[in-house]
Amino acid sequence: MISQKYPTEQLKCWGKAKELREEYYLNYREAKARGGIRWAGGAWTFDAIPYGLGDDVYMLTSEPYGASISFNKELAVQCMEAAEKAGYPRDLCSYMRIYWGSILLDKYPWGGGYPKPDFIWQDHICCSHAKWYQVVTDLEPDIPMYCVDVAAGPYHEISDHKIRYVADQLADGIEWLEKVTQRKFDDERFIEAVKNECLSTSLWAEICTLNRAVPAPLDEKSMYSLYVFGTLMKANRKAVDFYTELRDEVKDRVARGIAAVGNEQCRLMSDTQPPWGFLKIFRYLERYGAVSVGSLYTFGLEGIWEMKEDGTWGPRTTPMEKGIDIKTREQALRIYADWNLSKPEWQHFYHPQLKTEMMTRIAREWKLDGIMLHYNRGCEGLSCGIAENRLGLLKEGFPVMTFEGNMGDEREFDEVNTLARIDTFMESMGYKKLY
Repeated sequence: MISQKYPTEQLKCWGKAKELREEYYLNYREAKARGGIRWAGGAWTFDAIPYGLGDDVYMLTSEPYGASISFNKELAVQCMEAAEKAGYPRDLCSYMRIYWGSILLDKYPWGGGYPKPDFIWQDHICCSHAKWYQVVTDLEPDIPMYCVDVAAGPYHEISDHKIRYVADQLADGIEWLEKVTQRKFDDERFIEAVKNECLSTSLWAEICTLNRAVPAPLDEKSMYSLYVFGTLMKANRKAVDFYTELRDEVKDRVARGIAAVGNEQCRLMSDTQPPWGFLKIFRYLERYGAVSVGSLYTFGLEGIWEMKEDGTWGPRTTPMEKGIDIKTREQALRIYADWNLSKPEWQHFYHPQLKTEMMTRIAREWKLDGIMLHYNRGCEGLSCGIAENRLGLLKEGFPVMTFEGNMGDEREFDEVNTLARIDTFMESMGYKKLY
């Protein structure tokens, strides 16, 4: 065993992250018993809006729910087999099949049966989003559903009428929410939630920029447990407070030279969702002194970014930092629509070149030695154009390794072959195992 190059230590806020996540799923389960409201929707939905209905409104975001079950390989297969038995094909989104299977089996991983939502509040950019919840309303009848079309084009082509297109749908959605819940919408609560979302998503981007440091203070496997609050409760003050604490701790780690991987000598990034049942591949990389510092997925699924004056990528300046005082519902809706339309992971639904450009930027600014691309059969949306991304990254001079798998379906992941590909990739770049 060789001596360690950099000091390491566990994140001090790690325990709080686990507590927050557990609290989120238990609150959803217990909401009805407490007289509250439950709603379901995707991780990308405009979740600041239902906060306008009150403080006792709890959501279950679909993709993180599917990922949580995916980590439990046995339960995930049970859910997917239930969906397949019901006639849903295996080549659909694995998160979606797991979610449907959870309903069909009436199993909730945090105890009891599937907690039926009072309404569905969804948006649509991925090919599966609206259809996902149409099936939920088939399996659990009498759930009212509202879906917002956000396919307004890439952000570099944004215009006033495109922002208005989304904002007007959200305004109609507020009226719909008032009708289905019989509650009056509170604009002040909504405006506060919009501010929270801008803060939390900008803070997460700032945290990711700190991983430019050598050694990297965070590794991607750990980041999966941290970015998730942007997918669960990004408009909640608790997310802002947690990311503020995390940002300060990561800054301190950088200042003290604390490493995520004690023998860091190779810096990588991955792409799209990982095979959740096989996260140990990231620990295997550490045998080579390799750290995955993140990915467009971990950085930009919920982090909101902008080009800074020095030409680098950085956290987007919030409306509050610009001195904007959000006073009205209409103003908040327009700011909120514009903020979300700039989301990095929405851009490459329009053309793979946009993703290649963002990945190339990360590879350069985060000083990467190589890139791992997951040909993820479980997500059509984020894997669309990935072969073109590989060619583009190779053209830019970065070594690229590909491996096939599925984020949620462990039946489609070949662990032995993937580890062999990692060995070949690392050796081709001149790295040998340290232990």
